[in-house]
Amino acid sequence: MIKKISALVLLLISTISWAQDNTASPYSYYGLGEIKFKGTHDVRAMGGVSIFNDSIQLNIANPASFSKLKTTAFTIGANSSFSKFNTNEVTEKAQRTNIDYLAIGFPYGKFGFTFGIMPYSAVGFKIANTATQTDNTERSILNLGNGNINKLYFGAAYNITKKLSVGFDLGYNFGDITTEYVESIYSPFVLQLRSREKNNSKINGISLNTGFLYKTKINSKLDLNAGITYHPEATLNSENDRKIATIIYNINGAELISEENTIPVNDTKLKIPTKFSFGLGLSENKKWAIGSEFTFANNNSLTNRFGPIQNVSYENSTKVAIGGYFVPKYDSFSNYLSRIIYRGGFRYENTGLVLNNKSINDYAVTFGLGLPVGLSKINLGVELGKRGTTTSGLIEENYVNVTVGLSLSDLWFIKRKID
Repeated sequence: MIKKISALVLLLISTISWAQDNTASPYSYYGLGEIKFKGTHDVRAMGGVSIFNDSIQLNIANPASFSKLKTTAFTIGANSSFSKFNTNEVTEKAQRTNIDYLAIGFPYGKFGFTFGIMPYSAVGFKIANTATQTDNTERSILNLGNGNINKLYFGAAYNITKKLSVGFDLGYNFGDITTEYVESIYSPFVLQLRSREKNNSKINGISLNTGFLYKTKINSKLDLNAGITYHPEATLNSENDRKIATIIYNINGAELISEENTIPVNDTKLKIPTKFSFGLGLSENKKWAIGSEFTFANNNSLTNRFGPIQNVSYENSTKVAIGGYFVPKYDSFSNYLSRIIYRGGFRYENTGLVLNNKSINDYAVTFGLGLPVGLSKINLGVELGKRGTTTSGLIEENYVNVTVGLSLSDLWFIKRKID
């Protein structure tokens, strides 16, 4: 068992340095970037509804679920995102593949414990504009961004009664985000010239998430499920620096930095907003479940890393998720398709970002499968969604997220009766 724990700790440590392009969304430029973690893939396939617990599968979205585990559960998830960006004039496409989370949870009596790592948010965009002047001089502006805020966490939960559990997770958030503003001039008569502003932020800070789960019988078949999570406001430190460079090109087209200066900029305090969610659902044990979850976030506390941006503001946000699952016959020996978990859901979210006086909304339909392999599962999911709009000079993002998750279960901490 010690060897297993050591191997998993080494795996987690090795992933701390991951530097993924987790998004291609232009909306990731603002605030903390695009929030990436939306639950394990079984939860995402139900629209994000996280009030149903599983005794052999880890639910990271609600910390109170950790004590419901009956086996040690190791989970990892990956995602491929296919996006199409539309304005009133052009259309562009992008594709990204990345790891969504890596975690392990294990039970100990009435307690449950877990630790893991995941990208909390991501920045990744490339926006270019080019215009030709009357003297045939071509002027182009390029905005680039990349980076992540990752979350390394430890969590614990306790079964107060058979019906009620409470839990928390404590996270250390860290990462680097870099953005560049590049202006170039190309002319057949003058030396090609480029100026570049490069901004970098090193971010770190502690955050806390708490949760409650309650499950009780309504009658001999039906269960009532309820869940609450509360994420108090957290402060992240952002150590900022800015460099301005003038670049020329030699005859072969290679870049040469002719001058570079470091410009003093202030460090900033970034806020992870207060977030509260509440969900209710009905279920029949090992057959089906359906529920809804509402989330409210104080996103008007969000700020940008280098101060205010013109025509950009933030507002409090809301999210509504509806989803559930169905299992035809979980203990069927003759028909594998009857043991598959079929999931589906829908979510709508006001992200809290306001551009050009236009609220940026995000909504999606989701569906997925839970493929049993002994005590373990392979979770597959698809998310079809849209973010933003083409009005007010903005960008509409249509995306398809394909998710693959692996949930491995094993029995640990079992005392041997025969040595």
